[in-house]
Amino acid sequence: MLKHGILGLLNYGDMTGYEIMTVFRDSLNYFWQAQTSQIYRELQGLEKNGWIKSTHIKQENKPNKNLLSITEEGKKELVAWLKDDNSKSFMRNPLMMKTFFRGECSIDENIDYFKNLPERETVFPEGIENAKAISSEYQKYAPDPLKALYWKFTIDFGIRYEQLLREWSEQCIKTLEEIKNENTDN
Repeated sequence: MLKHGILGLLNYGDMTGYEIMTVFRDSLNYFWQAQTSQIYRELQGLEKNGWIKSTHIKQENKPNKNLLSITEEGKKELVAWLKDDNSKSFMRNPLMMKTFFRGECSIDENIDYFKNLPERETVFPEGIENAKAISSEYQKYAPDPLKALYWKFTIDFGIRYEQLLREWSEQCIKTLEEIKNENTDN
């Protein structure tokens, strides 16, 4: 999926690898993390597949740079991936794996765990307002303002996810505190 994220970014316009990393960090990183090395490895594969091309640009008084652009084949691949409704997204969530085995910890440890969970698992470490501002800033890269609407949809999902996580954590804490109170009453 990382390769398709990169193709999606290049579909908005030509960028250097550094610019891709910056835009990725400011947008896609809210829901899909990737290291610099992973992005550069994907760029090599995308170029090998003929989905992107690189143009070497010589610069005076600055290091030379490679400007990357999506090819027609790359656009076809991006659209094919977007239209593929048959591929399932399997949820692989470390949070759920840890929660499943939390019975190995004490009730007090688990109450603390759930109290701190919403802050630790935030989608927007720099804050929701910052995410909205960055989304607005990057709208200038969208060739069509309607396309930027989908960025808003993604931020809205993140906001709802955080709300769900807070409510779920509160319910877990409430249940654990009830069990703890029952055990101290006996």
